[in-house]
Amino acid sequence: MAKDSQIELPVKAFGWAARDTSGTLSPFHFSRRDNGDDDVTLRILFCGVCHSDLHTIKNDWGFTTYPVVPGHEIVGIATKIGKNVKKFKVGDKVGVGVIVESCKECEYCKQDLESYCPRLVYTYNSPYYDGTRTQGGYSNMVVVNQRYVLRFPENLPLDAGAPLLCAGITVYSPMKYYGMTEPGKCLGVAGLGGLGHVAVKFGKAFGLKVTVISTSAKKQSEAIERLGADSFVVSSDPAQMKAAMGTMDYIIDTISAVHSLVPLLGLLKLNGKLVTVGLPNKPLELPIFPLVAGRKLIGGSNFGGLEETQEMLDFCGKHNIAADIELIKMDQINTAIERLSKADVKYRFVIDVANSLAS
Repeated sequence: MAKDSQIELPVKAFGWAARDTSGTLSPFHFSRRDNGDDDVTLRILFCGVCHSDLHTIKNDWGFTTYPVVPGHEIVGIATKIGKNVKKFKVGDKVGVGVIVESCKECEYCKQDLESYCPRLVYTYNSPYYDGTRTQGGYSNMVVVNQRYVLRFPENLPLDAGAPLLCAGITVYSPMKYYGMTEPGKCLGVAGLGGLGHVAVKFGKAFGLKVTVISTSAKKQSEAIERLGADSFVVSSDPAQMKAAMGTMDYIIDTISAVHSLVPLLGLLKLNGKLVTVGLPNKPLELPIFPLVAGRKLIGGSNFGGLEETQEMLDFCGKHNIAADIELIKMDQINTAIERLSKADVKYRFVIDVANSLAS
């Protein structure tokens, strides 16, 4: 008989799960595996609320298995370590991001690119190698192989640092890979949400001139005064878009809604790069003429591997970069999900798990 997500494992756990496509989350008792020789057990303190959580609990992508406990921006304290674990000790501040396992043998794993492993295991709603299904960080504890555990810099706040484990690495990885780090160059950030606001902070830390591109004029003051962007372009204003044409070396496109790429390509200089990290639920049109005429590039990127994610956290510690968050209790999660669906958050919800859950 096939195992499922509710198979009885040795360690009792408690969290909030969605049970059907309504996406409504409610208290859920389940179990996790015992701590193995290569494992770290975390007592979860905080967990960020990612837009992927919303898509998963509502089965928007068509592959959710219920019940599902979301959450892949997990920060906590190591409470138990296996005998083979050398990098961590009990009491360490640690985090877990988007994946909790990979094959460790393919060409991508050997290059520290576990995020592209064909056998990667996501932190929740994913079949694990033992036949169970993974459950995420909207819960009191988790057991993870040491390779997929990250150390938090001492000066990084755990609550505001949690979203870096998905939103942070999702923009940091393409910025590094595509060379969007050269001081003095001009970076456009399309979309000012959970990913976009962190991209602004990274851009400024790299020494770039940062322009936020948004449909919402009301975000201008917060982009410049709060986040430190150098300029702001309202993408629905033809005059502003025309004035900004050909001014940017790079654009990182964090927009998750269906949108046209043509206006963004027009903002790029010769040899400019447009890198998309948002995940619209319908295909975007790919305009070839502006690519050819301007020798421009459109690229994409997944979240990064574990080595790069640790590099990103250390970079954030060095430059005092954290997400702008709204801290909530677990019993506020359904309201938060509803607000997230309307983009009504500045800029990331984080669940105060340790002060919320009582089994």
